[in-house]
Amino acid sequence: MKQRNYSKNYISLSILVFVFTGLISTTLFETAQACPACNALYKKQIEEDLSETLIGKELMAAMEAQKNLPLDYAEATRHLFTDVAQFDDPDFIEIIERDASLSIPATGYVDQDVEPDVSYTITLDEGLAYLGNGVVYDGFRTNGKVPGPTIRVQQGDIVEMIVENRGNIPHGASIHAAYTQTSKYLGEIPPGESKSVKFRATYPGVFMYHCAPGGHAIPMHVLFGQYGMMVVEPNQQYKLEEELGHGPDLELFLLQHEWYASGKDAVEGNARYVTFNGEIFKYVKDPITAKPGDYVRINFLNVGPNLLSTFHLVGIIWDYVYWQGHPEAVLPGGQTVTAGPSDSWVIEFRVPPDEGAYTMLSHAVGSTSKGAIGLLVADRNADTPKTVTADGPEYSEDELAELLEDANRVMSPFRAGSPDIDPPVSYGPDTDEVTVRIIGNSYYPKTIDITPGTTVTWINEDVFSFLAGEFSGIHNVVTTSGPESFGSPMLAHAESWSYTFEEEGEYTYICTPHPYMEGVVNVREVETERDIAGIMWPMIPALLALVVAVAAWRRNGNGE
Repeated sequence: MKQRNYSKNYISLSILVFVFTGLISTTLFETAQACPACNALYKKQIEEDLSETLIGKELMAAMEAQKNLPLDYAEATRHLFTDVAQFDDPDFIEIIERDASLSIPATGYVDQDVEPDVSYTITLDEGLAYLGNGVVYDGFRTNGKVPGPTIRVQQGDIVEMIVENRGNIPHGASIHAAYTQTSKYLGEIPPGESKSVKFRATYPGVFMYHCAPGGHAIPMHVLFGQYGMMVVEPNQQYKLEEELGHGPDLELFLLQHEWYASGKDAVEGNARYVTFNGEIFKYVKDPITAKPGDYVRINFLNVGPNLLSTFHLVGIIWDYVYWQGHPEAVLPGGQTVTAGPSDSWVIEFRVPPDEGAYTMLSHAVGSTSKGAIGLLVADRNADTPKTVTADGPEYSEDELAELLEDANRVMSPFRAGSPDIDPPVSYGPDTDEVTVRIIGNSYYPKTIDITPGTTVTWINEDVFSFLAGEFSGIHNVVTTSGPESFGSPMLAHAESWSYTFEEEGEYTYICTPHPYMEGVVNVREVETERDIAGIMWPMIPALLALVVAVAAWRRNGNGE
């Protein structure tokens, strides 16, 4: 593997950028601010150190190709180039007139100055969530929970979405129900700021919304917990509603999603838990009830973001299902609906005239065993009609702090959780070199124990490119505390950097472009079996002499 060498001046520059952007040691409750200079710094690094490498040539070509793209890409790139072209808003009236004459709905584009019919605000931040079963999660949230709020609008509404970033790193939003640009309005919202977009909800169905901060590791914000459900209610009736002559007695908004203990697990799809609406076995502990004969409608969304779901309700055959929730995309009957990440269905059926528990689960049963199972209980005394939303459990910050104190397990994808889930990986004095992988915006292992003189090499396994004015997937290693300070340059995919630890103590470090990433190196002397043997070996002659003396003393004593 090829390693790059960098001057001490360049490494010092990395550390200075780190210091002057206020990056400090983080805790479970707070995250350091993202480094605003990292992009410009890495562009300089490309020009000075990588211009003749394969990766450098590819990145410069990507930047050149994107710098003249209209509006959002050009604006995002403006701070890196001085010759970005200016763009005037083109007149698309002919396209708008054409779409109005078609049999299908128009796109969702509206002028951003138009008055909305409905307005919703969501907030994005980093913090704790409680999964149940004694597990506290440290990740990304929407409105202080995972999943975020269930949003319902009517087909044809002009919708305003306001997104507030209350966190400490860039966030953003992608609205799947919008058939128009959202990234240029909602991409990369700096900490403490907000942005908004307006669109007309022209297509009905069950849609996902999620964090999308532009080039800043979009997949990681989804993998780490920022998403929710938006339903566009159709103007026409679903078939079972039309046949029965009334709306559903029970309307359930059900979102299946995954939780990860590390960036490596997230990238590889090794979910630790899979839940419905934010809690392990949520509807086993608190079953959903309906009367025999009730008309049930389930708005089902598999957020994923990795695993396939085959949703099933034991003892029920669907009357009708609607792909993506569109009333015209209808199928009769069926035992399951198959949904990949971001796939959705509307499911309709009648509760049989037989009281008892009907189990709902993913028949991809690995997910079921990790928490994606619940009960729909037919009970003649059930309180219907009613609605159950897809919102995650909601707790105050004080309540979350108390839950953290009593938790059996703390899990975080990007820094060390409790030792049972993130045990330190220990290396003895026989190990001279240790490798830490950077993968899924996380260090792996997150915590290592080594002895003085050990060299640690960090390798960036994240595959990345240049997008929307930002280098996604670049990482570095910079100390926040410890006996010595060190700082690496920005590392591209498959690049590495090494440091030899001489001083004992605990070192914590972060990635400046993604300061929620945290690793720990514990350096300490370890007494080994070889050391003990080395102490014991010189004592063997003395022990033998002692044994002979005792034997002689006993002989003499017996003779007397």
